[in-house]
Amino acid sequence: MLTDPISDLLVRLRNGSQRRHDTVSVPASKLKRAILELLKQEGYVHDIADAVEDGHPVFTVQMRYVNEGQPMITGLQRISKPGRRVYVSSKDIAKVKNGIGMAILSTSKGIMTDQESRKNGLGGEVLCSVW
Repeated sequence: MLTDPISDLLVRLRNGSQRRHDTVSVPASKLKRAILELLKQEGYVHDIADAVEDGHPVFTVQMRYVNEGQPMITGLQRISKPGRRVYVSSKDIAKVKNGIGMAILSTSKGIMTDQESRKNGLGGEVLCSVW
C-alpha cells in the first residue's frame, strides 16, 4: 500500500530518466494525471497514454531526452509530504533553480505551475519541484 502516491510518481520518473528508459508506467489517478499534464505542457515528458496492466489502469509516460540522450528531468523533489504539509501564499512562492525549474502547486483553482500561480495570485500547497 502506497502512503504517498505523488512521491511514488516522482521516484518512478526519476528512476526512468536516470536509467534512460523510453517509457515509465505509473498507476493512474486524477492527481497524477494533472501533474503529468503539467510536465508535458512544460516539456519535461514527451507524451502520456492510458493503458491497463494486470487489470489496473496505468499511465504510460514517454520520457523526453535532448542532446545525445540527456534527460529533460534532471531532478525532482517532493516538497509537501503527508507528515509535513507546506503551504505558501502567491508572494512567497520561491523560484526553483533561479527560474530554470518549476514548482507544482495545488491551488483552489486546481494543479498549476509556480508561474501560473504567481500570475493568478493564488497560493497553495507546494507538491513538488522539477528541474
